[in-house]
Amino acid sequence: MNAWIVAACVLLPAGLGPCLWRACRGEPAQRLAGMSLAGVMAVAVFLLVARGVHRTSYVDVALVMAALTPAGTLVFARCLAGGSGQTPQQWRRAGDQGRG
Repeated sequence: MNAWIVAACVLLPAGLGPCLWRACRGEPAQRLAGMSLAGVMAVAVFLLVARGVHRTSYVDVALVMAALTPAGTLVFARCLAGGSGQTPQQWRRAGDQGRG
């Protein structure tokens, strides 16, 4: 076990855990932000593991995930907006009225 693997093992629960917690709780916008940040943390963990095990092929997994995470965030944002073309302000206002 080297320092790269140790860093990945520390970052996995310390960085990814709070992001997943935020993705599971809170308002939809906060959940989306948590999910997006979790993707970034997962890419960092994959890069650290790739460096730690000296396998350059594992970097490809991180690169593909780095390319797909923003696209996934956009798709989920579109789904959360209901596909109605609402702006984030209208979306938030509708959520506040629902809690009313």
